[in-house]
Amino acid sequence: MTDDELDGLGSALDDFLRPSLYCCGYTQTFGHLHTYCRGLLSDLKRKSVEPIALAAGCAVRTLQEFLRDHQWHHAQVRAQLQRHVGAALAGWPDDGLGNVGLVDETSALKSGSKTPGVQRQYLGCVGKIDLGIVTVHLGVCKGRYKTLIDAELFLPQEWANDRDRCQAAGIPADMAYRPKWQIALEEVDRAQANQVLLDWLTFDEGYGMVPEFACGLDDRKQWFVGEVPKSLSCLAVNGGGQRPDAQVKGRRAEDVVRQSAVFLEQSWVKVKLARQTVGAHVWEVKAAHVWQMQDKQWSHRTYWLIWARNSATGEEKYFLSNASADAKLQTLVRVAFRRWNVEHTFRVGKSELGFTHYEGRNYFGLMRHQTLCLLMLTFVAGHTEQLRGEKSGGDDGAGVQCVELAEPGVAGGSAGDHAPPAQARHHRLPPAAEPSRTRIPPGAPPAKKAA
Repeated sequence: MTDDELDGLGSALDDFLRPSLYCCGYTQTFGHLHTYCRGLLSDLKRKSVEPIALAAGCAVRTLQEFLRDHQWHHAQVRAQLQRHVGAALAGWPDDGLGNVGLVDETSALKSGSKTPGVQRQYLGCVGKIDLGIVTVHLGVCKGRYKTLIDAELFLPQEWANDRDRCQAAGIPADMAYRPKWQIALEEVDRAQANQVLLDWLTFDEGYGMVPEFACGLDDRKQWFVGEVPKSLSCLAVNGGGQRPDAQVKGRRAEDVVRQSAVFLEQSWVKVKLARQTVGAHVWEVKAAHVWQMQDKQWSHRTYWLIWARNSATGEEKYFLSNASADAKLQTLVRVAFRRWNVEHTFRVGKSELGFTHYEGRNYFGLMRHQTLCLLMLTFVAGHTEQLRGEKSGGDDGAGVQCVELAEPGVAGGSAGDHAPPAQARHHRLPPAAEPSRTRIPPGAPPAKKAA
């Protein structure tokens, strides 16, 4: 935004930031917080401490100390932000999916060895292994509204084992290495504690490939539809619905969908997905119950395995879901494809708010910078919804129709994979074998009304 556009916000920014005053150790810090946030919203090309300070007529060192040393609590700012989002979500227009949580990570190239968490690792921003940092995030979307509500640094094992290096970077003494999926579960816990009620959660195959992540979401009674790799070890539910014996080996998901009778005897279902900025695209889908291999043993419950293919491009995707047996197939597919919203927030955060522009060597400085970026991203998202002043146009709507039964191109699987024919209907998932109709074990979430 230009200075005139920022001035045109009137009291909106001040009103939005006012609750964060209570997270500051003294009132002068609140003034610096306002200066920094205004800088993040500005049209500066680089949004790190020095250019923000110079543009605001503030001493660079003063703003450096604000970000690194002043007494204010980014965790409290984050909690307040989440409570704000949790309350605001009820007022935003719905597209039939409710509140969809979005787990994902992003990265930034960093030179040198002093930036907290920096090392050679896979960086999605460049699509290869390079020197940089990775942060794990939780976002949420409802209708057209979308924002990020959490951020945490991924601390590599090499860093966690070097406590002197951690101390020099300001990393808390009790902060240990946790895999990214575990960080994501911690973020889900924080959101729940702050009354961000998620109807669904979705994620990419980097998280879907970890059975412990699915188990953790089951334990939290959180419905999910997440992408999984084609190599996912699973077995289609057989005719009797019994859990496989321990010695039975799993099969790759790509083989299960091509060789199991429960998939072969289904019709393809077309799901048309619309997007805000690109044309609609059509996916053909099938779904059936499977057992998943978890920690070298078969899961204690079954999941939906969804096979999706784009006939125009030949692309295939696989999704796993713990949804109830009466969930609608098009609803699950729409949830699965809502992940583009978190990618959009990353693009906006990086290009417009300087999300990856932090140049310091201190953990708290990094996390405070990212937290204030989340704060401003949420301010812009809410302000945009208020200005829009209209109901959602169904940006991720779906239309469904059945197509002809696909001709089996692969011989049927082993007898253990066969189930009674399951015909895909117009609106609902194919029924599972009768003995496994009650899918949710004691303690799991109650069945939700299908959207």
